[in-house]
Amino acid sequence: MTRTDSDLLYLDDLQVGQRFVSATHAIDVDQIKAFARQFDPQPFHLDEEAAKDTFFGGLAASGWHVAAVTMKLLVTSGAPIAGGVVGAGGDIAWPNPTRPGDVLQVASEVMEITPSRSRPNRGMATLKSETRNQKGEVVQVLTAKLVVPRRAASAAH
Repeated sequence: MTRTDSDLLYLDDLQVGQRFVSATHAIDVDQIKAFARQFDPQPFHLDEEAAKDTFFGGLAASGWHVAAVTMKLLVTSGAPIAGGVVGAGGDIAWPNPTRPGDVLQVASEVMEITPSRSRPNRGMATLKSETRNQKGEVVQVLTAKLVVPRRAASAAH
């Protein structure tokens, strides 16, 4: 999905309580193992047999893999933030494992909006994003502070 400039939201367009829902992304064994080989080479991400005797009781995607998928979904079909999804910090949790065959979707809500006092061309928006699987189970919660540009004074509506 390609977004146009008219689809993008500036700080001035956001409202507390505003929600966004992304497209979906299916996770399979090959994706889990490929990500793990490169970035998180632990047995419960790489080997179904070895994973059986771990905390997860079976193959599970790396939380960082889920975070990367979440980011892709936010950028391509979730929150249409002007200037991109630029993080300035946040909290992340993985309450449930992501398994092969899971189909992930991100639901986000604007929690707080704070215009900058020292930089009038931008501000901060706190966005809480829950990544859920096809069963509705939350597999990741990300609460992020985002740097969001304001509309130029001449472009304000």
